[in-house]
Amino acid sequence: MKQALLFLAAAMIATPAAAADITGIWATGSEGGRVEIYRCGKALCGKVVDAKRLRANPDLRDERNSDPKLRQRKLKGLVVLNGFTGGPTEWKGGPVYDPETGDGAARGQLKLLSNGKLELKGCVAFFCRTKIWTRAG
Repeated sequence: MKQALLFLAAAMIATPAAAADITGIWATGSEGGRVEIYRCGKALCGKVVDAKRLRANPDLRDERNSDPKLRQRKLKGLVVLNGFTGGPTEWKGGPVYDPETGDGAARGQLKLLSNGKLELKGCVAFFCRTKIWTRAG
């Protein structure tokens, strides 16, 4: 009986759904950025939790935003991914926002790659930009 329970537990851990849980902290690959992906209702969202510039100034604002009305928002805690649904390895949603450039996209896609990295693609019309994130810590 004990062996059967261990086998069942191991099988549950190895299921694609468990392997595809992308919640947690991700390194964005530039400026020492860290984004936490978390559940927001039935969807996934992501917020800025750390960056090199934030360590130097925790009160840093969204000064690179193209909309002057939004430049006073604090970067720490800023939601940069919103409303992503799908799975177990691909999610679609939006909007997506890049505080490093101040650019945003109304729609985006997240894809968990076979190497455990996360591909983030944001598109405006026919123009798309892709970044690869890695799990932090």
